[in-house]
Amino acid sequence: LGMAAPTALQRSVVSPAGRHTASLIFLHGSGDTGQETRAWIKLILNQDMAFQHIKVIYPTAPARPYTPMKGAFSNVWFDRYKICNDCPEHIESIDSMCQRLTDLINDEVKNGIAKNRILIGGFSMGGGMAMHLAYRFHQDLAGVFALSSFLNKDSAVYQALERNERALPELFQCHGIADGLVLYSWGEET
Repeated sequence: LGMAAPTALQRSVVSPAGRHTASLIFLHGSGDTGQETRAWIKLILNQDMAFQHIKVIYPTAPARPYTPMKGAFSNVWFDRYKICNDCPEHIESIDSMCQRLTDLINDEVKNGIAKNRILIGGFSMGGGMAMHLAYRFHQDLAGVFALSSFLNKDSAVYQALERNERALPELFQCHGIADGLVLYSWGEET
């Protein structure tokens, strides 16, 4: 029996007010959803994060067993052996999600959006996922943002950057100094 192709990721979308010429993909943190992240941002801004020419896409990671939660199902972009920055990455789950998110990028390209007009980023695990996706597989994207995010010390992202010869998407990274789960020092090292 052949494996069925994975279905497209669920997504919450804020359409641009005018002509769509760019896209922003915002990846949620572990255990969250695209819809909840959109609602959280709407609460902070008192309105949707909306733009004249930019479509904002909030995809939701499919539920999968998550090792730090003793294998309980959670909406996470990839698995982790534990929540720390000095253990190995769960590269198989990261790479398989990079493929699913590549399908999302390709959907935007098919809609006429150039890759250098697509931004990707996210909160916590979503920011780490965005760095893997952009710096390992899509170095022609417009930019990356990582909010309270980190990469493991031996990350495949660092290995890809060492081999890289071309211009890279700009990175916007910020981190709360009182973050008790994703330590500020991990963000600083990243």
